[in-house]
Amino acid sequence: MRSASGNGFDSSDSFAVSGAAERTARLHDIPPSITPSHGDDSHLLSRIASPADVKALAPNELAELCREIRTTLLAYGHQHGGHIGSNLGMVEATVALHRVFDSPRDRIVFDVSHQSYVHKMLTGRAAAYLDPDRFSEVTGFTNPDESKHDQFVLGHTGTSISLACGLAKTRDMEGPNSGIGNVIAVIGDGSLSSGVAFEGLNNAAEQGGNLIIVFNDNEMSIAGDFGGMYGPLARLRASGGTAQPNLFNAFGLDYRYVEAGNDVSALVAAFEEVRDIDHPVVVHIHTLKGAGYDGEETHADRQTASASPVSFDSPTGVHPTDNVNHSEPWHSDHCNLSDHEPHEGQCEASHWQNPDAAIGKPDDPRKHYGKMAMAALEPRFAAEPGLVVISPATPGSNGITHEFRERAGAHYVDTGITESHAVAYAAGIARAGGTPVVATTASFFQRAYDQFFQEMSLNRSRVTVLDFLGGLSGSDNTHSGAYDVTMFSNIPGVTMLVPTSARDYLADLAWATAPAGSADAPAGPAVIRVPGEAILAAERDATLLPVTGGQIADRPQSASLPASASSASGGISAATVRGTVSVTAQHAGARHMLDWRVNQTGSQVAIIGLGNAYPLAEQTAAALSDDYGITATVIDPRQCTSLDSDVLESLRDGHQQVITLEDGQLEGGWGEKVTAYYANHHVSDGSRNPHVLNFGAAKEFTDRVSLGELNERYGLTVEQVTEAITRCF
Repeated sequence: MRSASGNGFDSSDSFAVSGAAERTARLHDIPPSITPSHGDDSHLLSRIASPADVKALAPNELAELCREIRTTLLAYGHQHGGHIGSNLGMVEATVALHRVFDSPRDRIVFDVSHQSYVHKMLTGRAAAYLDPDRFSEVTGFTNPDESKHDQFVLGHTGTSISLACGLAKTRDMEGPNSGIGNVIAVIGDGSLSSGVAFEGLNNAAEQGGNLIIVFNDNEMSIAGDFGGMYGPLARLRASGGTAQPNLFNAFGLDYRYVEAGNDVSALVAAFEEVRDIDHPVVVHIHTLKGAGYDGEETHADRQTASASPVSFDSPTGVHPTDNVNHSEPWHSDHCNLSDHEPHEGQCEASHWQNPDAAIGKPDDPRKHYGKMAMAALEPRFAAEPGLVVISPATPGSNGITHEFRERAGAHYVDTGITESHAVAYAAGIARAGGTPVVATTASFFQRAYDQFFQEMSLNRSRVTVLDFLGGLSGSDNTHSGAYDVTMFSNIPGVTMLVPTSARDYLADLAWATAPAGSADAPAGPAVIRVPGEAILAAERDATLLPVTGGQIADRPQSASLPASASSASGGISAATVRGTVSVTAQHAGARHMLDWRVNQTGSQVAIIGLGNAYPLAEQTAAALSDDYGITATVIDPRQCTSLDSDVLESLRDGHQQVITLEDGQLEGGWGEKVTAYYANHHVSDGSRNPHVLNFGAAKEFTDRVSLGELNERYGLTVEQVTEAITRCF
């Protein structure tokens, strides 16, 4: 789930934790005395059924409500995980918004909406955070299907101002009959760096009328805030909102500053001042991200951070902290990853909190293969000054660790939450002769679709794209990567590689990033779909590949690759490949990078498994052999850019069926191209026109449906594929 700092997924956010930190991480018991009971009316939060109940509280009860909300968030984070840090910083602001404004008549639009947990608690959904049995009732983002108080389904960043402009425009055009009062856009936690946010500010100033923009300035994004705008914002904070240049004034917008962004009384007063205002205004509030996490021991050299329950010496559970304004390059502390032991202030770990139950588990595919890619690229930096890794704000989620960033120096660039800019920026680097690698989550790349077509593909820019979380997953509906193949593989000039092992993944990376002018280097951009759960599971357990056991002998590999590269049990660890993968990897077979690979030759049935669906191909072949005595041909296409006509033509002899398996949207996807090939190349001998069956996902949005359930839904199981095959005989 991505945070307003972004996009982290991170939704698809993983619960994996790794490294030395996982061995030293502390699990904190939550004393029952500080966990509000959903059945105890002595707690204020359990009595809040709507914003009207917030308005009915006595002024001196607001701080107690904030304390209970903060306690609930901390307990929820330990048990369930989520975007806890940004919500802890927004407790007072959200209480104040619902104290002052009248939702849903007054429309509150939360940017990215990962910081809407408190809003949900105050709009009738508190039980979903108080009662573990009900944690699954709400998604981590706003959703109108849950409540009339949620305006939009939102999981990507920077759009709240534009959406608010649209709501305000209709209100102003329709007048009193519109049923819309104040319109409030809540933006921040790094999302102001998105280009669309500036487009919204520009429109708001021109449009005029009532529009209140609450800018939550917590001095953080996901891995620190990057860009020239953050210097002026820091000076605004230091000056109490009086310094110039003021970027909001520069747009022609009215401006108010609230230093005490975690003081509910100060925020109530500020919002009352702008309620029913007749022109656009920015209310800049200075908050503390992760307010309520243990604020002690924030010295920069510590290796792990505490996430203890709050002490209630403070009225609202906010600790004083000095964990701000670090001088080191990443504007955040020395947390290695973004998903364990968060704490207050400039803490990358507070972007996404894993539940305690996940601590100590192995890396998820994003981190596992992300670390592997960085370990392969890093040894090349000294000899290749133009090699640059670019991450639009979500590095830790994809295994680009804090330590790697420090060592990489200028070879690593965080552009902030700016996917469109990141891709265009990479195209510029490539045009100058550099070697850019852009890495982020599949669904975030949707925001750069135009740049993929224009700046990257039309210009034949040598850009390498690492496409994380592509394919089916149990993520929420705004972070699904099920559409990545339909997007990337249909852009002219793009080569989309879909490796099915660590060895192939590293070979693809070496080929795609070979310096300009290298023999057999690609002529244009390459997208590498980072392997997912099924591939990593098979690398960790070779029995999941019953045909080959993970041993693929027919693909040459460079002598510079370690022997463990072909290990069936574990693939390649980041430590193993450090300094061993050279740009010459796969040169022996570089001219054949787009050739499909036949891993077993059989008859009657040919099974072609794309990417994450490849292990299913081998498992289905094994079932056909065991149960029906059919030796199926098993094929790994390795890419989805083009069809290997030689292989397809060879299947005409002795194969009555060709089966395609893919873990993405079937309509407009890859498998249909195989069907079209045989339909468009029909031969007169009917026995040489195999029947094609395509298996893949329906064209739909899914919300937090487990991967196993999705596979069942789409027929992507051994039993279902085998039954369909045998039914046709």
